[in-house]
Amino acid sequence: MSNFPEWLKRKTPPLGESLKTNQLLEKHSAHTVCQSARCPNLMECFGKGTATFLILGNTCTRSCRFCAIDGGAPKPVDHAEPERIAEISRKLGLKHVVVTSVTRDDLHDGGSRHFAETIRTLRKGQPEAKVEVLTPDFKGNEESLKEVLNAKPHVFNHNLETVPRLYPVVRPGADYYRSLNLLGMAKKISPDIIVKSGLMLGLGETEEEVINVLSDLKAIGCDMVTIGQYLKPKKDERCLDVVRFVHPDEFKRYEKAGYEIGFKAIASGPFVRSSYGAGELFASQF
Repeated sequence: MSNFPEWLKRKTPPLGESLKTNQLLEKHSAHTVCQSARCPNLMECFGKGTATFLILGNTCTRSCRFCAIDGGAPKPVDHAEPERIAEISRKLGLKHVVVTSVTRDDLHDGGSRHFAETIRTLRKGQPEAKVEVLTPDFKGNEESLKEVLNAKPHVFNHNLETVPRLYPVVRPGADYYRSLNLLGMAKKISPDIIVKSGLMLGLGETEEEVINVLSDLKAIGCDMVTIGQYLKPKKDERCLDVVRFVHPDEFKRYEKAGYEIGFKAIASGPFVRSSYGAGELFASQF
């Protein structure tokens, strides 16, 4: 499916501010998931002076079929990275900082120690800023999860991405219930931390399956959810084709259902991504 419907067509924002953000990132050799995952909101976010930092390199040890980030053997951990991220965040004047990473199954802790150091460095340099992390599943390891939570991010996010039935195709290296359990453990270990997850639609899921996932998330204590349209990020056989473009009215139904189920905050729409407008969504309820 290649012809985009009208609701997925948008004007490209002016280049000015986005170029400044891009130059700052290049100067400090920082990766963003915006660039690596080819996010459709990149120009808008860079234009606002915001970005989602991608730590632990730009090579993933898994090959999820919805993602544009290259798989392979990652480089060693860059221990100077947390300070660089903190410096860029200060220069951008970020009030809500989002940090994510590739999956690092090659590391014994899955990269949790590096996450924790990044959180601590950000909080030290910008005590007024909110820090949100979007982590991999750490293979379900509770000690790795505790390492991250003990650094006290304001928001802990781990995306389920899709419905259980589609995991073998969409996320062959992951497990739905392991990811769900990770989110539940996060809430039990640190009840004061906001727990968040996200879904992408258009891969063949049914409306009933989406509602069931929302119910699963609420049952384990998840506070916030994002739901957006999957768009194929690059033209190769690894990335899945879009099965359907979900109409904005359907996204509105999920938003309504999410609030009825009891979520504190939910963003649902074609261009919604897990970190898109993260600060605004957080500030709307917390």
